[in-house]
Amino acid sequence: QVSLVESGGGLVQAGESLILSCAASGSIFSINTMGWYRQPPGKQRELVATISSAGIGNYADSVKGRFTISRDNAKNTVLLQMSSLKPEDTAVYFCYTRATTKFFYTGDYWGQGTQVTVSS
Repeated sequence: QVSLVESGGGLVQAGESLILSCAASGSIFSINTMGWYRQPPGKQRELVATISSAGIGNYADSVKGRFTISRDNAKNTVLLQMSSLKPEDTAVYFCYTRATTKFFYTGDYWGQGTQVTVSS
């Protein structure tokens, strides 16, 4: 199994910055994609950003130019640097990874979520 633990959520004012961190642990053979999704209040979960094992990032249009995703392959961690935050960025943010375990099972894994609230 693979576990994801997020940290860094909180309450900020519009225009401020926040960094989310996620660490993967467990019976990991390899990690492919890592990323972040979010679920705003009353809405469905949506993509925020993903990053490949080669370090290529992919962003939702709504966060391009404001958010930066990065990863440390040696530590199995992924960061989401969020700047110029807007009230519409308020959501529960979930860390995601597609990983292969030491038993050669490849699956999608999710963190428990961390709340980000942006006040106007």
